[in-house]
Amino acid sequence: MKSKVRNLAIAAIFAVAITSLSACGGKDKVTDTASNGLPAVTANAGEAPTITAPTGTAPTTLQTEDIIVGTGTEVVATSILTVHYTLMTWSEGKIIESSWTSGQPARFPLSGVIAGWQQGLPGAKVGGRRLLVIPADLGYGPNGSGPIGPNETLIFAVDIVGVE
Repeated sequence: MKSKVRNLAIAAIFAVAITSLSACGGKDKVTDTASNGLPAVTANAGEAPTITAPTGTAPTTLQTEDIIVGTGTEVVATSILTVHYTLMTWSEGKIIESSWTSGQPARFPLSGVIAGWQQGLPGAKVGGRRLLVIPADLGYGPNGSGPIGPNETLIFAVDIVGVE
């Protein structure tokens, strides 16, 4: 009888473990950002994110959301960052640039990039993925830049690889 009870207890532990593991997500885990009107972003650490095309009117203020919460060094205003990023424009809903394509993360001082990054990345930590939805006044403004048109709202998924 004791071995039957023990076997049932072991089976119950395995069932709970398997349920817990499957609840943690797997391939194409998506963080639900749609409830706050933001595009959904996959949360597969170490893989290029997928961003759903936005719908509706673009936000007029900076929006940030941690898709994956990092546990490493925290980004501060004076940090030099190493990141992987994917950029989508709100108006087109298309990816226009991604460091994942080249396989090489970007490295730069946070103080040297657009205001939306300077305001939206502090507090993120190495190992994390943060969604930034950046209105034009914190991005490239009325002039745009390269493939980014004038007054464009930008959607970035940024993976923090390193912080110095």
